[in-house]
Amino acid sequence: MNEPVRLTQFSHGAGCGCKIAPAVLERILKSGTPPISDRNLLVGYGSRDDAAVYDLGNGRALISTTDFFSPIVDDAFDFGRVAATNALSDVYAMGGRPLLAVAILGWPVERLGPEVAQRVLEGGRRACHDAGITLAGGHSIDAPEPFFGLAVTGEVAVEHIKRNDTANAGDLLFLTKPLGLGILSTAQKRGVLEPSGTELATELMCRSNVFGADLGRMEGVSALTDVTGFGLGGHLLEMCDGAGLGAEIVFDHVPIIPLARDLIAQGCYPDGSFRNWKSYGARIVGADSMVRMLVMSDPQTSGGLLIAGRPDRSEELVRSAREFGMELGSFGRFVQRPKSGTIIVS
Repeated sequence: MNEPVRLTQFSHGAGCGCKIAPAVLERILKSGTPPISDRNLLVGYGSRDDAAVYDLGNGRALISTTDFFSPIVDDAFDFGRVAATNALSDVYAMGGRPLLAVAILGWPVERLGPEVAQRVLEGGRRACHDAGITLAGGHSIDAPEPFFGLAVTGEVAVEHIKRNDTANAGDLLFLTKPLGLGILSTAQKRGVLEPSGTELATELMCRSNVFGADLGRMEGVSALTDVTGFGLGGHLLEMCDGAGLGAEIVFDHVPIIPLARDLIAQGCYPDGSFRNWKSYGARIVGADSMVRMLVMSDPQTSGGLLIAGRPDRSEELVRSAREFGMELGSFGRFVQRPKSGTIIVS
């Protein structure tokens, strides 16, 4: 009897944990070529945002993004669902809705059969179907390791665009999914995660961030992003730097998957956490324990939306989240830039 294919054994990394470390990426993106000036480009990579946004001149704007990675789960169908859900999230993080997607597939054709790749694509189609869009085409290559993702086109009303660099001092911080997905995924790759843990991680990663489209219409939401490969610390620093602010967070109020703490105690955590921490850990004050450091830097795949919300409109935000089956609680706030560090953890 053939053993089931474990996709995580065919890649050196997993999911968004494969991202190039922030400090290295910053060097790569440096360019001496002057950018073309285009007043219709409302959001580009200069702000480190989740997607590009282009003004169509009629009150609407196009959103364009791409995201792909190597297997984060063993099951091929679930890998396709997770990768597609993760790519769609960037559109929702801009306050928009997706219109269509095309697939990006790399496959080691001599090591993994086409029937496995077919299941990956079926998972991607399912996620697109659930989002109400068509997977309209794509491109594939023979690659040493499997990877899959989407290029997604979306739309948003110009006045509803949410950026990651527009937070205000005093805004409260909310997160729509608990942290720890990188830790659970590492446990699965090592074969030590119980089936219940695998089911939990898969459910969270396949949970759509469609709530972002509603957040786009809320005046009480000042800024928005999603937490992925750079972890909470990295993506919160991007928000802080873009707005010229700092942040104070209460670690005990940060949503964390309870099982993640147990796995940390067992020495189970991704290498990507240390790459992340090496890039930005010096800017975070108070993450003075192994648990705090590993949670703050844990690379998320298809993680939650990180929201900067006005205090006087927080009840509306919490009430709206409840309609999507989520219970939100603030775990921190944006503040004027501290003298020491950018993020203060208490």
